Order: sequence, then C-alpha cells, then structure tokens
Amino acid sequence: GGGGGGGGAKKIDVNAVVNEMSGLTEQYGQIFQVPPYFAYIGRAFSVLEGIGLTNDPDYSIISECLPYVSQRLISDPSPRTAGALNTFIFGVDKANPDRLLDVERVETLLQGFSSYTAAAGGAGLVKEMSVEERVEEVADQILELILSSDNTPLQSIVLEQVAKVTTAGTRKVWANARDRSGRNNEGRSVLGRVVDPFGLFQRSQLVVTSQEDERALEASAKLIAVLREASFGDQLASMPQSEVRKVAALIARKVWDRRREIVITSNRFGLELLKQTADRLDSRTNSPDPLNRLEAGGRQA
Repeated sequence: GGGGGGGGAKKIDVNAVVNEMSGLTEQYGQIFQVPPYFAYIGRAFSVLEGIGLTNDPDYSIISECLPYVSQRLISDPSPRTAGALNTFIFGVDKANPDRLLDVERVETLLQGFSSYTAAAGGAGLVKEMSVEERVEEVADQILELILSSDNTPLQSIVLEQVAKVTTAGTRKVWANARDRSGRNNEGRSVLGRVVDPFGLFQRSQLVVTSQEDERALEASAKLIAVLREASFGDQLASMPQSEVRKVAALIARKVWDRRREIVITSNRFGLELLKQTADRLDSRTNSPDPLNRLEAGGRQA
C-alpha cells in the first residue's frame, strides 16, 4: 500500500480506508463483517495506488476509476445501480422528498462520463473533431440517456428535478407578476384580485413560494452553467450564424427521429408534475417559512 495520503480530487487514502474497515471488523466482528471479495478489491486498489503514488504524489486510484463508474451509474438501469446513482447525486438527502441534486456531484459525474466517452472513442480522434461533430456526438449521448422509451433511473431523476424547477419557476413568475401589478385598498394584488376574485387560492401551496423553490432555482442556474460549459456553449456562441443554423438543424433532425420517445417521456413528465402538485397540496406543513407568504403583513394575493 502507499504511505502517502492519497491524491486526486477527493484525496481519498484507499489504504487508510481498508485498514479502518479491517479494524471495525476486528472490533465489532459479531455485527460488522466486510465481505471477502470487498476486502480483496480494497487491498488490490491499495497496492495499485501505492505504485501510482511512487511516481505521482497526486495519483488517486479513485479518480482513475471515475470514468468507468460514471458511465455505469448513468447507463445501467438495474435497481442496484439506481440506488448508487441516487446516493451519488443527492448524498445524504437521497430519501428527502424535497431533495435537490448536488451540482458539484453532477459535474463530477459528467466529467467522468465525458472522460469515458473520450477514451472509448479514442482521445486523439476526439481532439480532431470539429465543434459541429462534437455537438452531434454529445446530442446523441444526451438523447439516448434522457429520451428513453424505458423508464431508466437517470430519466426518473431528470424528470423529477425538471418538474421541481418548472413548478418553482412558475410560482416565482406569478409572484413577481402580482407584485408588479400593484395593490388595491384591500391589500390584495391587482392581478390576484382579477384572476381569483373570491380569494380561493390566497393561501394555497400552489401559489406560495418557499425556501425549497429558491433552492431549486438556484441549483438549476448552477447546473445550466455546468451544462453550458460541458456542451460547448461558449464555442457555439462564437460560431458564425450559418454554422449555428447547421447545428440547430442537426439537433432538430435527431429530436424528430426520436419523436416517439419524446411523447412517452412527455407523458411521464406530466405525471411527475401532477404527483408533485398533489404532494405539495397534501403537505400543509412542508413550507413553514415561505419567502413570499401572500397573507403576511396584510399583503394578500
């Protein structure tokens, strides 16, 4: 094993982890047992990392395995891998109904998947590809993963998170529109009075923005920035309009070729929206401290 502290992005010392788990087995052998195959793999990783650290103080066997692990997490539809994917993306909040993806974890996953794709296709060939060719390749990967006729773990997570951002954004837009419309003598917004004259939805969870909404919108903004960088957004912005139109036509054709999958995925998205709406209406105490509670301070919708 290596005597160093381990390297790479996460600075995980594999040897120390293996030794600690072995210590737990010795101390709590009756209730904690490390499967033999896991111990063998751990020690093999420890030896490999030790060899790598002799040449590179920042070497990390975990980082070297990340591309394959990322590809497996994203593409494997098995329930076991689905659980691992949820843990990787959401961390300790994976069982929380209000869970939001960890943007840094998603970025790590995307980087690993991109590295796997580059290695599988030949790194030299990828470097020589034009932006248009690279966009086509990325579009194929995204459409294959997201617009699947099968309800894959990745697709379920994507639809869940997009639905949360969609509903949060809708409530935010509605709140801003009410504020811009002004207030009448009763303290209600002019727009709210027109749309809901009897005030039936003044206190409805459907229109009250919350901390969860703000967190969802903030996470989506960070994720868009990550995806923009990963999908050559800056390079596309500097391309001539003729080239941009060619790329747009290329993507449109690929989307059209998957129109059947789009219909299936859209139906699933609609069901997810309905589910989240019903859950929000059922959980009266889910938003104890909304940011824009309409009845607060005499300000009503």
